[in-house]
Amino acid sequence: MDKHSIHLEGVRVAITGGTSGLGLALVRELHRRGARVAFVARTAERVTAVARAHPGTIGIVGDIARKDDIHPIALQITGNLGGLDVLVNNAGIGLFKNAADMPIADWQAVIDTNLSGVFYFCHAAIPHLRQRGGGWIINISSLAGKNPFVGGTAYCASKAGLNAFSEALMQEVRYDDIRVTCLMPGSVATGFGGRSAQDRPDWKIQPEDVAEVVLDLLLMPARSLPSRIELRPSKPQK
Repeated sequence: MDKHSIHLEGVRVAITGGTSGLGLALVRELHRRGARVAFVARTAERVTAVARAHPGTIGIVGDIARKDDIHPIALQITGNLGGLDVLVNNAGIGLFKNAADMPIADWQAVIDTNLSGVFYFCHAAIPHLRQRGGGWIINISSLAGKNPFVGGTAYCASKAGLNAFSEALMQEVRYDDIRVTCLMPGSVATGFGGRSAQDRPDWKIQPEDVAEVVLDLLLMPARSLPSRIELRPSKPQK
């Protein structure tokens, strides 16, 4: 069967960081396939604009780095969707400076969003997934978690931690029929890290490519668990 003809009618999906880049591509693709999508982002204007562009989606304004906000957000999502089947932890920030030059507030912002925020959302979502008898958690990490670089101390540390968290979580909840995947893209053409979203050189992974991988995961048979996926540009710049 052609996977492009397959629909996800009624599948209830929560996506963090859903108003730009990878998150927006995920909202578009999953909504197009018939999933019931709720997404979270920090900027009210963007949340409103994306929800209007994708009628039937549920946009929620919130910051996943604020632990006290997460359980109310999770309740709002499950209340509107009638439950939860899939959680995609996509929200992330990148602040790039050498460790000696990085303000402590910047370090905390990166770790709180990219690592602690994922824990907070998983902590809130797992009871709902267990209640329905299983589900899927997909954590969007980065190859930077395996390949550190100068100026990436906070970002690389956050993604390395996310990789380890994801693999430990996978082992903790697999017998609850909750599958956990850590998806690690390389260079993606988005506005991430202060780069222009209009700059989409052909050699980079496109956001839609990552959305295709997420779709492939959701179509996997229940007996299979792709726990770690690396996605690289086919022909990166030399």
